[in-house]
Amino acid sequence: MSFSAHIITLFPELFPGPLGASVIGRGMADGRWSLETTQLRDFATDRHRTVDDTPSGGGAGMVLKPDILAKAIDAVSPEGDLRPRLLMSPRGKPLTQARVHELAAGPGAVIVCGRFEGIDQRVIEARQLEEISIGDYVLAGGEVAAMVLLEAVVRLLPGVLGAAESHADESFENGLLEYPQYTRPQLFEGREIPEVLTSGDHGKVEKWRRAESEKLTRARRPDLLK
Repeated sequence: MSFSAHIITLFPELFPGPLGASVIGRGMADGRWSLETTQLRDFATDRHRTVDDTPSGGGAGMVLKPDILAKAIDAVSPEGDLRPRLLMSPRGKPLTQARVHELAAGPGAVIVCGRFEGIDQRVIEARQLEEISIGDYVLAGGEVAAMVLLEAVVRLLPGVLGAAESHADESFENGLLEYPQYTRPQLFEGREIPEVLTSGDHGKVEKWRRAESEKLTRARRPDLLK
């Protein structure tokens, strides 16, 4: 069974976007994963297709209505659907490589893309939405964040990247940032490839890479070493 992703959004025309290109797009064409979108406005009940209202208690912006979003979620993810329901949100738990691996090992995901000031808390609770953040910043909506999450997940699916070892040494896979990479030419603007990498001594190469990974992690992400 392939990985099945379903996006609930006000802008389905944004998809597949970059997810339809390169190895991710080839994985979709090969049937290793699938992507569907649902227009949230299709579940509105008035002639204006209204999906939002003013925030209770006052304040700026608009909030997505719980009844409209709940109907969309129920249509996409009926009882018995084993896929997790995710909400892309700046207040969510940070997306980690560990969570990406968990999602890649599962049947897929239903992803809600928020807009405006957010969505009514009651539908988050009633439909058990897992809030996920891709970083400490705010976007105009959840669509780009959903693409980031799906690219991170899909590239781990069997056969998408090819050899499993393609991502074995990448950043976060072993708790460290990835070591620096080099390729020919040997000399570039006065800078040479480190001699150890052309020595042919695989033991020394691995030792050098480990040391460089630790040095980079210590300098840029010391939190990963705790």
